[in-house]
Amino acid sequence: MWWPTGGPSGPRASPTRAAARRSSPRTTPGFAGFVHAIFDEDGRWGSLVDNLHVTQHRRRTGLGTALLSHAAAAIAERARGNAMYLWVLEQNTAAQEFYRALGGTCVEEALVSPPGGVASRLAGSPAKLRFTWPHASLLASTSGRHGIPIIRRSTP
Repeated sequence: MWWPTGGPSGPRASPTRAAARRSSPRTTPGFAGFVHAIFDEDGRWGSLVDNLHVTQHRRRTGLGTALLSHAAAAIAERARGNAMYLWVLEQNTAAQEFYRALGGTCVEEALVSPPGGVASRLAGSPAKLRFTWPHASLLASTSGRHGIPIIRRSTP
């Protein structure tokens, strides 16, 4: 279920999160992963998938695909534009392969900004890559839920 916050900018501008929890005899109960998307964040690239995380014990189970698909469905349904993008660290080659397998295209490389703008919080000069999907609705149709309960909510 989606709970739009409305807020001063209306529900279209609200960041949205989906979290997944799973408990079964084969896995540790509790938190398994989350995705956070910001609708219409960039005029050229569309909505930003700001965070996508899956716990180590849940990788390669379809959860990442399910979470990204849910974010894409929300973007296709509620954002003004249908495009979406995300940034991934250049050294995270496993994530890059995952995004390419889901139809993402790497279109840009940039330097990572230091956390809070404080240069001493960043070791070296790491790079990040922008992956894009021009049509989030196509990615939304690749849902790989595998019976995983998804908790969807908008944030204030």
